[in-house]
Amino acid sequence: MLLFFLLLSSTLFSQVKVVSWNLENFGNSKSEETISFIANTLKEYDIVGIQEVVAGYGGAQAVAKLADELNRKGAKWDYTISDPTSSSAYKTERYAFLWKTAKIKKIGKAWLEKKYHLEIDREPYYCTFEYDLKQFTLVNFHAITKSKQPEKEIKYFKFLPAEYPNLNLVFVGDFNCPQSHSVFTPLRKMGYVPVFQNQKTSLKAKCKNDPCLSSEFDNIWYNTAVIKINHSSAIYFYNSFSSLKDVGAISDHIPIEMEFEYSH
Repeated sequence: MLLFFLLLSSTLFSQVKVVSWNLENFGNSKSEETISFIANTLKEYDIVGIQEVVAGYGGAQAVAKLADELNRKGAKWDYTISDPTSSSAYKTERYAFLWKTAKIKKIGKAWLEKKYHLEIDREPYYCTFEYDLKQFTLVNFHAITKSKQPEKEIKYFKFLPAEYPNLNLVFVGDFNCPQSHSVFTPLRKMGYVPVFQNQKTSLKAKCKNDPCLSSEFDNIWYNTAVIKINHSSAIYFYNSFSSLKDVGAISDHIPIEMEFEYSH
């Protein structure tokens, strides 16, 4: 019986829970009530990747407030925020990662992509984490809008595994592009696959008598040779609200999550 419980606990704790969320202009405009709701949505996960953090001081403040709120939920969290991306002033943003320190260890400093920062408007933000003595690097990304043809910058992702040959890259974020697009073919040929297929993640402005989600933009890409996905789901947070105005105060995207373990 003891052996059974030891095996069970080993199975339960052998997984990492990662969530990715575009929090739409995450900065001073988010009220304490909104940040509390976001924290309650995220508290069960181990690592959070956030896109669309405001580039100014308000963005860093909002991430710090979210970390403080998460710390009140029963676990100790730490966080890291990127510098503003090198895109033009009206499009520049920050990224953020938050993680539970009891389970996840951050390795070294996080960094914005350097080599392709001119080709990729909001260059990805990398952070290497360690869990169960093995490391993986989350690559946080927010593509240019669909009208600007995000495939023009996503095409450079095929070079990133070779640029970081010793890192286990996991791409998370808002690609403003469906996983079925041919721009992802080179990554697929390298063994990368999307966690989600045909999962819409962006919210409509109106959804009376109609599904509230419109486009398949957010996703997570991982290398099947290294990682095994045990569970994944979209988080329909808007079901907690009766008003679309209240939903809009949170974000125009839903979060997506996965639980993974190392495949060997």
